[in-house]
Amino acid sequence: MVNVPNLEIRKGESIGLVGNNGAGKTTLFRMILDLIRPEKGEILSKGEVVAGNEHWKNYTASFLDEGFLIDYLTPEEYLYFIGGLQGQNKAQVDEFLNTLTDFFNGEILKRGKYIRDLSKGNQCKVGIASCLLQKPELLMLDEPFANIDPSTQIRLKNLLKDITANHGTTTIVSSHDLNHITDVSDRIILMEKGVIIKDIATSSSTLAELEDYFAVGQSL
Repeated sequence: MVNVPNLEIRKGESIGLVGNNGAGKTTLFRMILDLIRPEKGEILSKGEVVAGNEHWKNYTASFLDEGFLIDYLTPEEYLYFIGGLQGQNKAQVDEFLNTLTDFFNGEILKRGKYIRDLSKGNQCKVGIASCLLQKPELLMLDEPFANIDPSTQIRLKNLLKDITANHGTTTIVSSHDLNHITDVSDRIILMEKGVIIKDIATSSSTLAELEDYFAVGQSL
């Protein structure tokens, strides 16, 4: 159960969502994406109600887990499909994918594998790439650092910083990795048992404060 009386996220903010297992992070994601409906209240995006409407889908991209991928396609087929939904042809998709060469690290494209046969980490790369391909105004990623290797984690952080700084993308990213999440976020939302405990601007002391909180359970 999630009980969030009010939460406002401003355009261009980079939000880091943290909390222990069962804190309500994924549930909050699913409510924002209209995958589940709140019993009371409503979710607004650009001032319009999300529930039952389509307007927000035109500028929102998300990756929650590999279950949202079409796993009987190859990565190329899937990314061409996503690009096609955005009105992009194969040449345009290929041009964009070339910018992700370092992120893919030679493990995704032209490997002759279906998505279902990739490791979880590489499935995550495909999901993230499909989001970036859409050039969204709002990007939502649930635990994107969990299954990817250290080199890819660093590359992903650079990608997230770039789209926020240079494209004004609003990002909402959840993670159990406090180091990574404080590095890519200018605002941290801490949840416990479905409630927002703290909503703070990221500073040089935020990482240490979060580590202290989760170590001993004291208030920030």
